[in-house]
Amino acid sequence: MSTPSTAPTLDEVAQTAGVSRSTASRAINGGLRVSPEAQAAVDAAVAQLGYTPNRAARSLVTRRTDSIALVVPEPDERILTDPFLAGAMRGVSAALAGTDLQLVLLFARPDEPVNRIVRYLRSGHVDGAIVASHHREDDLEEALLASRLPAVFVGRPFASTADLVYVDVDNVEGGRIATQRLVDAGRRRIATITGPQDMTAGVDRLTGWRQALRAAGLATDAVAAGDFAVAGGAAAMERLLAEHPDLDAVFAASDLMAEGALRVLTAHGRSVPGDVAVVGFDNLGVAASTSPALTTVQNPVVEMVKTATDLLLDLVAGHVVPVRPRIFAPRLIDGASV
Repeated sequence: MSTPSTAPTLDEVAQTAGVSRSTASRAINGGLRVSPEAQAAVDAAVAQLGYTPNRAARSLVTRRTDSIALVVPEPDERILTDPFLAGAMRGVSAALAGTDLQLVLLFARPDEPVNRIVRYLRSGHVDGAIVASHHREDDLEEALLASRLPAVFVGRPFASTADLVYVDVDNVEGGRIATQRLVDAGRRRIATITGPQDMTAGVDRLTGWRQALRAAGLATDAVAAGDFAVAGGAAAMERLLAEHPDLDAVFAASDLMAEGALRVLTAHGRSVPGDVAVVGFDNLGVAASTSPALTTVQNPVVEMVKTATDLLLDLVAGHVVPVRPRIFAPRLIDGASV
């Protein structure tokens, strides 16, 4: 038996359980070819001795690293400022609570191609990956398909394949209901600040904006590109005011861009919602802190990422996971900006 000054060994677990060392190892590392009686005896011995498997040795047996990656192909400083990325981290943490799995964060470095991330994922350092905030040119979709590493995307992939598992909010419907709120408020010159068009969320929210305006018989020419950040929203709002001075409403495809737009409108003497009504997208904390408080669309990021992590853990465990996407419904949250 072990003494208080030494950690129990696998041999001691086997001796206490009355089984061979190889049977004890198999029982601890997944129970392959182990009888229920032997498994119970080993489990009891582990509990009695306080045995902790050696992670390095266990990985040799199971070919598992007990680590998963959260891949965010964005500059690492954005994690401190973007509520979507902060919500993604909370969702992963919630799903991993109560497990022994380690989380590896992979961010893009400035001026460095994303293939550094691809090389890391292909090198066996993690058992699976959750990919959030991906872009068309990242090549992560094709790379992960080729590697066969279990992966779940947060956000609709660009690749038209049934082999990629993903979760998403219905961004088209979210853009539509945001714009419809402005139409219902009597606004007739409704502009939009789009998200990046190399991201499916940006593409889909723009589509929803167009759908609502076309259904109402309104013009769809007041469009300015943004980047899901405050500065990008402010720059886009400046362009819109210069090119469409008659606008009376704006749908910004993220709350951060809406915050930037509000600052510019104030600087130009445009009151909100008196002169210009504004609707954002996300409701991850920014909307409640702006002046006035934003009307926005709920983006259930934490819940989506938790679902993505649960799906990934099933894939890593070898369970069959239907590849149909899990799509969450958006919800309009009224503020004081309309």
